[in-house]
Amino acid sequence: MRFQGEEEAAAKVPVTSPFGYNSPLVQVSLIGLVCFCCPGMFNALTGMGGGGQVNPDASNNANTALYTTFSIFGIPGGGVYNIFGPKITLAMGCSTYVLYAGSFLYYNHQQDQTFAIFAGALLGIGASFLWAGQGAIMTSYPTATRKGTYISLFWIIFNLGGVIGGFIPFILNYHRKAETVNDMTYIVFMCFMSAGTLISLTILSPDRVVKDDGTHCTNIKYSNVTTEAIEILKLFRNWKLLLIVLAAWASNFFYSYQFDNVNGLMFNPRTRGFNNVFYWGAQMIGSVGIGYILDFSFKSRRTRGLVGVGIVAVLGTAIWAGGLANQLNYSFDKPPKRLDFKRSGSDFAGPPFILYFSYGLLDAMFQCLVYWVIGALADTSETLSSRKKKIPLLNQLIVNWVLTTLSYPLLAVLIYKAVKDTDSNKPAEDDDTASGLPPPASMKDGYKELENSITTEKDG
Repeated sequence: MRFQGEEEAAAKVPVTSPFGYNSPLVQVSLIGLVCFCCPGMFNALTGMGGGGQVNPDASNNANTALYTTFSIFGIPGGGVYNIFGPKITLAMGCSTYVLYAGSFLYYNHQQDQTFAIFAGALLGIGASFLWAGQGAIMTSYPTATRKGTYISLFWIIFNLGGVIGGFIPFILNYHRKAETVNDMTYIVFMCFMSAGTLISLTILSPDRVVKDDGTHCTNIKYSNVTTEAIEILKLFRNWKLLLIVLAAWASNFFYSYQFDNVNGLMFNPRTRGFNNVFYWGAQMIGSVGIGYILDFSFKSRRTRGLVGVGIVAVLGTAIWAGGLANQLNYSFDKPPKRLDFKRSGSDFAGPPFILYFSYGLLDAMFQCLVYWVIGALADTSETLSSRKKKIPLLNQLIVNWVLTTLSYPLLAVLIYKAVKDTDSNKPAEDDDTASGLPPPASMKDGYKELENSITTEKDG
């Protein structure tokens, strides 16, 4: 525990570490690597549709439990981060990913959903901790003028996990005739997730990070449960956060539809892995493109944000319209013929593959846009995810399309009203408070440069 005078003195005398280990670049890269190993591999696992099982019931029930607990614990997740700091918070979150992958290894042999459902519920809690820590790092470590760039860097590293993870079921099940993936697929996922848990212990606390302009991230004392509970309740009075809730919700809501009902229903197991390589690869491309627009396209930060919303809205409308055209060809009652990347020729390489690739491109651009807005407000946001079973596929598509479409004007209003243009000659501290958000009490005695987290998640 530090005394206030010691904290202030430390903040005035930035100390760099060898190889820039305490720089935002290295720390953002490390959190990207953590998410490469844990949520990235989780995305590859769930992206196969049904968790790699021919019957998706176990995966659906596990993810129902996951998103239920995530929606509950996503709210206090930021408070947990402020109390325990990044290392403990991230390590607790990462360890639950290992258990989740292991539950499907168990299911491969026992066909008992109980373990998978329990692991899913636990992962929902762990994911809320992980994404609270990730959101705090992403929105507070970079300076205001480079948040889009660092978000893009994180997204590239994170989604490289999905690319590599897509190769795992593709290679290990290339000659497999069964509709389920083999044991080694889950074991390799567990190894990566275990590595991510260890890497999370290398993340530095904010008071040890020196920004690109030479200032410390924040002055820090440890927070307490009472303070964080009060600050969480205050979030619901902030109109800026209320405007972003729909976008935060929509940013994860469509995964179930895309993974289970597009990739899972339309393609065979090895092709699902092949598709995921390109789905997450498209995310890397999309994150670079939107990151450039949000940081460098115009001098005015507000203009960059509004242009970003416009581009994502146009692209999103086009891609969801293509999804509608594809969805009209099949349903639960009339399932499609499973396509193979090698044997199906143009039936695979045409609209089905292009659509799934485009879904990945849109996901990254939408997510990065939401993160940028959160960073511009010096805040974090939560994802309230839910999941339904056996809702007609067309209805699922329409709901996802409507949610994302409704979020565009809300984001535009938020950017126009709350995102201020910054003076590059001012210090970074002024930039981070330019949104007009009142500094909460926990800024004085909490782990942060953001208020509290409502976590924006990509996953589970």
